[in-house]
Amino acid sequence: MAKDERDVAELLKTELDFIEKGGYGRSVRTPWKETSPFRESLTCVNYALPEKAHPCSECHLIDFVPVEKRDELVPCHFIPLTETGETVEDLEVEGNQTKMEEALKQWMRRKIQEIEAQRAATPQK
Repeated sequence: MAKDERDVAELLKTELDFIEKGGYGRSVRTPWKETSPFRESLTCVNYALPEKAHPCSECHLIDFVPVEKRDELVPCHFIPLTETGETVEDLEVEGNQTKMEEALKQWMRRKIQEIEAQRAATPQK
C-alpha cells in the first residue's frame, strides 16, 4: 500500500496537465536523453532526487502496477494503460512518443473518473 500522503486523484490530474502541456518532450538541458514517463514528473516520490531515496512501494502508482511487476526497477512503467494491456515499457520499445502520451492521457482520465465516482458513491462521515 502506498505511503504517499498526497491525494492520488490530484496527483493524476497534475500528471495529466503536465503531459498535456508537453511535459515529456526533450529536456533543454539534456536533449540527447529521453524523458521517462512518471519518473520525471511531480508524481514520482523520487522526483528531482539524484538517487532513488524512496522505494516505489511508497508511491500511489504502485497500486496500479500488477503484483508480479512491483519489483521491477521502474514498476510504474508496467501499469496496463490500454485495453490490450500495453504499458509504458511496451510503448517505449515501440518508440512512438505520441502514441505513448495519448495512452497515458486516456489512462489517467479513466482513473481520475473512477476515483471520483468511487468517492461520490462513498458516504461521507
